[in-house]
Amino acid sequence: MTSGSELQGPELRGPIELPAAHLDALRKSYLVPPRAYHHFGHVQEVLRQYRAVADGPGWHRPVEVWLAVLYHDAVYIPGRGDNEAASARLVIEHIERWLPGVDVDAERISDLILLTARHGALRADEAGNGDAGEDARHFLDCDMAILGAPPAVFAAYDRAIAEEYRAVPRWLYRIKRRRFFRKLLASERIFLSEFFRERFERQARDNLDAALDGRIGG
Repeated sequence: MTSGSELQGPELRGPIELPAAHLDALRKSYLVPPRAYHHFGHVQEVLRQYRAVADGPGWHRPVEVWLAVLYHDAVYIPGRGDNEAASARLVIEHIERWLPGVDVDAERISDLILLTARHGALRADEAGNGDAGEDARHFLDCDMAILGAPPAVFAAYDRAIAEEYRAVPRWLYRIKRRRFFRKLLASERIFLSEFFRERFERQARDNLDAALDGRIGG
């Protein structure tokens, strides 16, 4: 019989071990519908940033943040406004089913996932206070770190998002996408934490400028 640790693998290793059936259900959730960007590979990349925070400033509630990373895009249908709420409900259902004896704050996990609906609109001081706020800022920045990736990686990300929205008229998609990029550039800071701002802010702004100019992207 396959164990949870065997399925979890080094790329998913976290502060707790998930049962094999739990991991299988989680992975399957990322297969429907087929996705060009918001698939399990994206989760693995966000986990890489999660580990960078763990090795740097650290997490106050590492289990809760880790589970939020795993589930933040578990339900994803392009164009829907309730993906985050559905993902938050799913993680609570899975915790109740597979982790009933684990000391974990399901409400905090849900709150973190719901905050991802406000990417680009949330100020640093709106992410919360104290330890919870610090974790929230780092968590949100983990998800947005792709904006500060090398230009070729950013361009691949931008093309993948366009592919996910291929059912939307191209002209309408481009208007909304460019509006989002301009909103990010107009903000005082793209990254809410100093840890990510120092590492990625400048490259993110260069990437967004280049995308708006048509030099990179989809």
